[in-house]
Amino acid sequence: MNENAPKPSAASPEQTRELIAQFQKDYAAARDEIAKVVVGHGNIIDGVLTCLFTGGNALLEGVPGLGKTLLIRTLAEALDLDFGRVQFTPDLMPADITGTEIVRETEGGGREFVFEKGPVFTQILLGDEINRATPKTQSALLEAMQEKRVTAAGHTHTLPEPFFVMATQNPLEQEGVYPLPEAQLDRFMLKLVVGYSSRTELAEILKRTTTGAKQAVNKVLDAKTILEHQKLVQRVAIADHVQDYAVRLVLATHPGGEFAPPNVTSFVRVGASPRAAQALVLGGKCRALVAGRPSVAIEDIKSIALPALRHRIALNFEGQAEGMTTDDIVRNIAQTLPVDAPMPAS
Repeated sequence: MNENAPKPSAASPEQTRELIAQFQKDYAAARDEIAKVVVGHGNIIDGVLTCLFTGGNALLEGVPGLGKTLLIRTLAEALDLDFGRVQFTPDLMPADITGTEIVRETEGGGREFVFEKGPVFTQILLGDEINRATPKTQSALLEAMQEKRVTAAGHTHTLPEPFFVMATQNPLEQEGVYPLPEAQLDRFMLKLVVGYSSRTELAEILKRTTTGAKQAVNKVLDAKTILEHQKLVQRVAIADHVQDYAVRLVLATHPGGEFAPPNVTSFVRVGASPRAAQALVLGGKCRALVAGRPSVAIEDIKSIALPALRHRIALNFEGQAEGMTTDDIVRNIAQTLPVDAPMPAS
């Protein structure tokens, strides 16, 4: 494990450069370990690692067989963290995730209630095919995803640090799936859409999976290093005009708002929440560090806009009838929103 993890104290310019270089090294190491097993999907890997280094949750959407579960499982192998997996099915109950109180006999022959922890009590939780379960069961993760704790039978139990939910879901057009509650979608920092592999990538997949070859994944990051890198991300500088751009991106998703383009007012029912602005800024800070910069640029915010906003926007009936997608809405906003705008008077 890395003995040179960044320290939370104030750093000189030279120390800052060293911390950024160490961040880049650890980020690249995790990326390389995943790439040993997962072919292609570079933008998806970057999205998952962005969530890892900012403390966010990731949602991967795609049809079965594209490597979503493999990617998350490989990431878990590269991290020295506790890993748990829940296969979501229609008959899964909330207590199957969070745990429940059971009656246990004491040494004196009496009985007592004891909380039996569920699989959520881990550090990285894979929620596989999360939208196969009912909304009631899906909502069992709400408190864990936002507050990193679980309340059961009137008692609150804190989850270990760091804690992430990395979930996969099938497209809503498939049979046997339930849409995720909007409150839960909002708790995913990024939604990453996994597409099909190219001709070259598919050939490489066959080479790796049909010849008996096995790739060993090494553990390159531990909990302490990850938590320290998360603190470093928090300390990355962001200028007022760059932060204001992130704010205006979010406000532009609100129909009828000051910054909303015509297609938002016409086709959007609900815009993005303040968590979207947090995702844009934190994601932008992580992208800046990956590029070796100590401050966030407008392009860092733009690069994270699509995965940070696409799942936080709901189309109205007209938008659905016109065949619009939330990706179309976000791309239009990013293309038309002015980079600079007068700051309001204080």
